[in-house]
Amino acid sequence: MKKGWKILWWTVGSIVALCLVVVIGLNTYISSSKPIIKGELTLDALDAEVKVVRDEDGVPHIQAESDADLYRAQGFVQAQDRLFQMDLARRQASGRLAEVVGEAAIRTDKFFLTFSLRDAAEKSYEGYNDEAKQVLKWYTEGVNEFIRFAKEDNKLSYEFKLLGYEPEEWTEIDSLTIGKYMAYDLGGNWSSLAINHWALNEFSEDKAKELFIKYPEESRSIIEANKNNEVNVAGYFDASVLPNEFNGSNNWVLSGDKTESGMPLLADDPHLGLSTPSIWYQMHLQSPEQNVSGVIFAGIPGIILGHNDEVAWGVTNVGPDVQDLYIETPNPEDRTQFSYEGKWEQAEVRNSPIKVKGQEDVPFEVVVTRHGPIISDVLFKEEKPSALFSMQWTALEPTLELQAILKMNKSKNWDDFETALEDFHAPAQNFVFAAKDGTIAYKANGRIPLRKTGDGQLPVPGDSAEYGWKGYVPYDELPIVVNPKEGFIATANNEVIGESYKYHITDFWAQSYRYERIAEVLERDEKFTKEDMMNLQMDQTNLYAREFLTNMMGSVSKEDVEGKYKDALTMLAEWNQVDDKDQAAPLIFYRWMKELPKTLLSKEMPKDVYEMLPGKGNITDQFLRQGYKEEESVWLEEYGGVDKWVYDSFAKVIDDLSEEYGDNEAKWKWGDFHQLTFDHPLSGASPILGYLLNPKSVPVGGSNITVQAAGSGEDGRVDHGASWRFVADLSDLSEAYHIVGPGQSGHVKSDWYNNQVMDWVKGKYHTTVIDGTVENGYELILKAE
Repeated sequence: MKKGWKILWWTVGSIVALCLVVVIGLNTYISSSKPIIKGELTLDALDAEVKVVRDEDGVPHIQAESDADLYRAQGFVQAQDRLFQMDLARRQASGRLAEVVGEAAIRTDKFFLTFSLRDAAEKSYEGYNDEAKQVLKWYTEGVNEFIRFAKEDNKLSYEFKLLGYEPEEWTEIDSLTIGKYMAYDLGGNWSSLAINHWALNEFSEDKAKELFIKYPEESRSIIEANKNNEVNVAGYFDASVLPNEFNGSNNWVLSGDKTESGMPLLADDPHLGLSTPSIWYQMHLQSPEQNVSGVIFAGIPGIILGHNDEVAWGVTNVGPDVQDLYIETPNPEDRTQFSYEGKWEQAEVRNSPIKVKGQEDVPFEVVVTRHGPIISDVLFKEEKPSALFSMQWTALEPTLELQAILKMNKSKNWDDFETALEDFHAPAQNFVFAAKDGTIAYKANGRIPLRKTGDGQLPVPGDSAEYGWKGYVPYDELPIVVNPKEGFIATANNEVIGESYKYHITDFWAQSYRYERIAEVLERDEKFTKEDMMNLQMDQTNLYAREFLTNMMGSVSKEDVEGKYKDALTMLAEWNQVDDKDQAAPLIFYRWMKELPKTLLSKEMPKDVYEMLPGKGNITDQFLRQGYKEEESVWLEEYGGVDKWVYDSFAKVIDDLSEEYGDNEAKWKWGDFHQLTFDHPLSGASPILGYLLNPKSVPVGGSNITVQAAGSGEDGRVDHGASWRFVADLSDLSEAYHIVGPGQSGHVKSDWYNNQVMDWVKGKYHTTVIDGTVENGYELILKAE
């Protein structure tokens, strides 16, 4: 027996020792690729020495003797922290993911090849001036210095090893392609046109038009063309390729008349996908020609949002109708020809075979008409219908956003900044601006199409010259405000211009509750501080409930004759209408609002069409307002009225929540469902990678309609919201205040990998200086050869 126990303990001990050796070895291997942040490195591309000081939050402060070395160092440092992210970004946007991921990415590659982002980047490059091309060249040299260094010294991050490949050299077009991807992520409305087309062919016109944000009654020729030329939509669609419809932001700026310091305050928090690493990379760039700080997308030079010594700026998404669908009629004898003005016109055909890891290439062609690429073959049924969709989009034209960014970085006043904006074409953005001279300003900037016929609500015939674009809203006539008498300017993807504006921007604005809450606070007769701006960015007040909850509870009370839901209604009635993570009422209300469109619409739509349907919240709001104003509605009448609809949705939600969290409603919490996540792109490959790479999920308040934006999916995972929070006080632009969740570094062993997760939850901002006084930093000297 003693001998048996000895053998057992020896075996167990050996296994434990082996596991420890494996863990230690793996940890050592992963740690070996951490970026070098102290000491000296020699770079062949540099002309002179560059100092890189990473502060205690991992923000690199780069000081160079010339812009040439500044951008080279920026490329090198970005690649140190984010090369894998940069490589995946260029591959996704270029339609080359399957080459390293395998067949699972073939469909994604087809989508992005068809959307032609890289082709648009190549065309844009030709239009850039020599200065911008030179900056791209310098930046590219820096990225490639790191790629060569990492390969030679075995410093490529562990993700490359996991996928079994090494990155190619960086190119100038890679940076511009990532920029085009951001235009895709922020500038899409084609799916709403496709759904409107489907609805017109599926329902009666009276029923279909209730799904429109605004029905184009006057455009009868377009309506009839959609009915007479049906394009297949339902049956073959992956809604996951669509950008999140809540991609937007909050921003505002106050004049000195409304601040304690007597100088402007500016705040910005772009709402994008939340991931590990962050979509943003925060940096401070300094040379004799500029001193600018803020964030940029990894893979692009310059600073797109932030401040310099004299000015600060931020953006939200305008969301104009910049994508049009055309109903194209293909030649039955040659699918690459399409009818136009009574003739068959040859389309451009791009042979784009897709390389697939471990398999043979997949043949693929992109067909491009005079209007743009044919998207039906990729997005909808693979059978050959009689009509197809092509897409025209502002971002597929040559645009010069980087040129604008470089000028913005060096702007000293509003005149400089507005001049820079002339080159910022896509995506269209709401820029807010503040300067040390006291100026505050706003401009809705970007290319907004002028249509020959129609307003962008429906696809239009592609075979006639009567349809199409005739130019863009003139730059000098874009919406603009400078030093308003109200003393502040705010935007939150809301309607930014009244009906008197002579040009069409869109009818599909975001729900207005975030903007209304921001304005409600800023209109107060008080003097604001930077701390007030931070508190407002973290505000969880729910104005959605303020508009609808009383009527909705009334509907339940009418229908609930047995008093089954008395306790839940009491809880909602006593709620302070703040989306606090520790309260039950936000959980009930949020799930209720999400259930309403399902109850009314989903049974009459194929699953993929329902998932693709944009603006479910806006449509729900329209039905609620119609119902409570006793206006006619085909959908509500067919269902049995607004009260029945609201009651049935409520009953379903309470039953679901009881099953998930128990029958004691007092113990339910919003935060038990609503959990902040920052998922790594490789985490979905296995639970082990998910455990190792994803920061732990955290209960969080707010929602998609509060100023503290925290959007979640059906599973409650908060994966969308304020990707960066920023506050600048113009009384002292030597510093500004930031949160970049989950952290600065893309390396799992870095101290800055996920150190800002709880900062994101609690609203704890870090201070970033631009006056060279970084304390407790890590200094890396990049020496010239």
